[in-house]
Amino acid sequence: MRKKYLFIGLASLIIGLSAHAQTAENKALARAILHNTSFDTVQARAVKLLSGFSAGTSYNEVWIRDFNTFIKGSLKAHPKEEVKATLLMFFKIQGSDGNIVDGVVESKKANVGYNYRHSDLLPGWEAHKNTVETDQESSLVQAVFKYIDVTGDASILDEQIGGKSVISRLEDALNYIMKDRWSAKYGMVTGATTIDWGDVQPETGWGVAINQKTKWAIDIYDNAMFAIAIHDFMQIKPKTYKTSRNWATVAANLKANVRKYLWDAGAQKYIPHLYLDGSPFTKDFNEREILYTGGSVCAILAGFNTRAEVIAINRQMLAAAAKAPHATIGLTVYPPYPKEQYPNMAAYTYQNGGDWTWFGGRMPEALLQYGLAQQAYNDLKPMTDRTIANKGFFEWYNVQTGAPSGSGSFRGEAGVLYDAIIQLRAWAAKQK
Repeated sequence: MRKKYLFIGLASLIIGLSAHAQTAENKALARAILHNTSFDTVQARAVKLLSGFSAGTSYNEVWIRDFNTFIKGSLKAHPKEEVKATLLMFFKIQGSDGNIVDGVVESKKANVGYNYRHSDLLPGWEAHKNTVETDQESSLVQAVFKYIDVTGDASILDEQIGGKSVISRLEDALNYIMKDRWSAKYGMVTGATTIDWGDVQPETGWGVAINQKTKWAIDIYDNAMFAIAIHDFMQIKPKTYKTSRNWATVAANLKANVRKYLWDAGAQKYIPHLYLDGSPFTKDFNEREILYTGGSVCAILAGFNTRAEVIAINRQMLAAAAKAPHATIGLTVYPPYPKEQYPNMAAYTYQNGGDWTWFGGRMPEALLQYGLAQQAYNDLKPMTDRTIANKGFFEWYNVQTGAPSGSGSFRGEAGVLYDAIIQLRAWAAKQK
């Protein structure tokens, strides 16, 4: 009996020492986070940039996929009424079938080759929809959730737009995906073939519009975004509002199908695409070797993965970044698509192997959800340091040269870094 109790005592001591060490490590990490002055600089610059609503100072349009990622920072820079009014524009020009546009722009500034739409409910403005992507509806639902979460102003759901409430229009947006962008065979969201979260098809030409060359597919990004949107919709839905379908069941089935068809358990990663009518790539090209980072981050945020899988995904993202001279975990895909396979986008440019903090900056939140604070801090710091060094929030970075590219005042990057710092510091404050 003595040996038994001695063993139990030693086990308890080891557990106690381990817990003490973990507490000490957390406190040390918390001090590093709270005393990182670079974070103060990045946040201050972010709030200053978020004085506008367009995707960046070189853009005229307000894109919902971008606005969704910097709305929290916008609420720091603007009165909530201005942010609310910007959100409502997307409902005023919503399609009769529930679809949501990508962006809205003042009519006098509508000078890109989009197929613009108009609405009597939004005079003086135009709107356009990228038809190869399937994240606009999900992005708007998520943005409204964030607005309510930050402000506590649920009255936006009762706003009447064209005789229909915003909460009803939100469900119309979700139902549009179920009707127009849904595979009954696989029980998942569909879209055109793009690079991970990207919005450009492989073939040359106007790559943002569905055409006769389009190859329909299922990817992790669209489905993760939809799952998050369903969760957010159910969180803000008034108890008295009767939904048109059981969204909890839709979400549960969606997760099960993602795990069944898109998650490669052996490789511990998501496959790039599940094709519905053939692949646009040659038969000798092994697309499954490519790591999709942005969609993987969104999948973690959607709750699709276990803690062990999250650790494995993060390690793979870091390993991919280590293979390029100037990359962070914002590296979109690795390896990039060869030019002969993706004529519309050369390797290591833009969405084909460029480095986007806009998505890499979401990983800290994903990691924090699984108690991985040290990893979250380690992943975030290179991105904030780069922002300081380049004196701006750039759209994307060349991983071979380190050169910043695209818009020099990209609000999506500012928004995700602002959010990540807020979340890390909130964790750190609890460790005192």
